[in-house]
Amino acid sequence: MGSVLNIIKIGGNVIDDEEQLLIFLEKFAALQGKKILVHGGGKIATRLAEELGIPAQLVEGRRVTDAKMLDVVTMVYAGLTNKKIVASLQKYGCDAVGLSGADGNVIKAVKRPVREIDFGFVGDILVDSVNTLSIKKFLEAGFTPIFSAITHNGMGQLLNTNADTIASALAITLSKTYETSLIYCFEKNGVLRDVTDENSVIEKIRADEYEELKTSGIIYEGMLPKMENAFAAIAKGVKNVYIGNALNLHLYQQGQFGTCLLTK
Repeated sequence: MGSVLNIIKIGGNVIDDEEQLLIFLEKFAALQGKKILVHGGGKIATRLAEELGIPAQLVEGRRVTDAKMLDVVTMVYAGLTNKKIVASLQKYGCDAVGLSGADGNVIKAVKRPVREIDFGFVGDILVDSVNTLSIKKFLEAGFTPIFSAITHNGMGQLLNTNADTIASALAITLSKTYETSLIYCFEKNGVLRDVTDENSVIEKIRADEYEELKTSGIIYEGMLPKMENAFAAIAKGVKNVYIGNALNLHLYQQGQFGTCLLTK
């Protein structure tokens, strides 16, 4: 097994708050060793689409990406948001390089098949989607890859992919080469016993305990997709997964960050 790699996913709420984002990026830049950042898009894409007269279409909370919306999310996610993050990290002495899935062919996806709902140009990740060789070249050359949630199909078509899924797929594939941890950063201090109490963080959750917590309703619904993704990643070779507050990232290498999810 190679050296340690930390893959950090940052949520839209932090991206939307410029002050919080800069605090987080300074802490990310200070993180020692090889690392990757995956970011979503926040609300900027929706706002820009409205200004351009393109209505946002959501089905069951998930964005439908038609051709016009794909142009907007590509401009915002792979353009404005990604480059602002890269520029800030350069300011903090982190040699960041911004990537979509098309750059260096790092992540290929397939357009989601139409079943009951046509999600448009939404890309689903396959088991062989992540190009380890390309990403390894960036990491070994001393660069820090910053991934937006835009992928491609290898045939010239860009696609919009869920950022949590990208982070999980990167962690699973790269865990074959590096000792990989996956860190989900958002606005809560971790998985909470009581959603109204930020100090009620559950420090460790094992796979069997997760089922109990889910059954008893302690883990609120919004956390479930993250948790499912996390335990799937651990089952496929990721060393461990953490969930915690973006502004506490400096505590991660001290072993005091958020909730740690484990197999046993």
